[in-house]
Amino acid sequence: MIEGLPMRFGDDGLPAKVRIHEVGPRDGLQNEQATVPVEVKSQFIHRLREAGLETVEATSFVHPKWVPQLADAEQLMPLLADIPDDVRLPVLVPNARGLDRAVAHGCRHIAVFASATESFARANLNRSLEESLAMFEPVVTRAKAEDQWVRGYVSMCFGDPWEGPVPPAQVVKVCRALLGMGCDELSLGDTIGVATPGHVTALLGELATAGVSADRIAVHFHDTYGQALSNTLTALRHGVTTVDASAGGLGGCPYARSATGNLATEDLVWMLQGLGIETGVDLARLTATSGWMADRLGRPSPSRTVRALTGADTGGSHPNSHKEQ
Repeated sequence: MIEGLPMRFGDDGLPAKVRIHEVGPRDGLQNEQATVPVEVKSQFIHRLREAGLETVEATSFVHPKWVPQLADAEQLMPLLADIPDDVRLPVLVPNARGLDRAVAHGCRHIAVFASATESFARANLNRSLEESLAMFEPVVTRAKAEDQWVRGYVSMCFGDPWEGPVPPAQVVKVCRALLGMGCDELSLGDTIGVATPGHVTALLGELATAGVSADRIAVHFHDTYGQALSNTLTALRHGVTTVDASAGGLGGCPYARSATGNLATEDLVWMLQGLGIETGVDLARLTATSGWMADRLGRPSPSRTVRALTGADTGGSHPNSHKEQ
């Protein structure tokens, strides 16, 4: 049970409202080894929506052999048909075939997943950086022609396990290419969690100089070195108002072994509430949802806020607890 909420102290240098782009059902679950039943995924998404999240990334229409955990995308989407149209349910599409599948299921919000580095483009897409961008261009063009909202993910924006630190100019080039295709929003990914506030400032500054305004940008931080919240706060001070997070801190990256979990949505909401920033999220419901999912995954939630507010040091102590519900 939640015993309290943070005291609110506003800051004139920060936005009044932040939109949280919840990635738990897709990015959070994609690397799970044990198959999560499609009914559990559906309930997870419904519970996140009921907690007040306006954007919940549902799944990926990638080939099943690449991400087996999300092979049930066709079975999942019909289970979400009752969710109101004003809630965004983006899906990841890797190519034209993925877009075909998404459109067939009535998806109105899609995302493509690009890389800021050559090495990760080859590891993730088996293509060069230029080849991957060329693959995405007709996908984005067609999606926009069909009145879809399109997000462009840019991974490895701050560091790459093969190439090391990534120069901001290299990221800017990829961002401009995606915007030129027609992407509505860009998500800057700190895929292996090496960003620091100074690096965030430098990248956002170069993007601004290149004409990429903060209202077209989202940030996606991993917490490998405990910097996700400080990096997020830095981005907010530079005008960013969309932040990616994963309920319970679930997630990583199947193609980057050094990638740890995403920024936990509860940790983000706790900070934002303390700053007087509106999110529309009910923290009690969100915390309960993450505890519920931890039970089904059979392990504790890594979110510090979930643990603090539930008074639990463990979660999902029985690996088969989901079978008994």
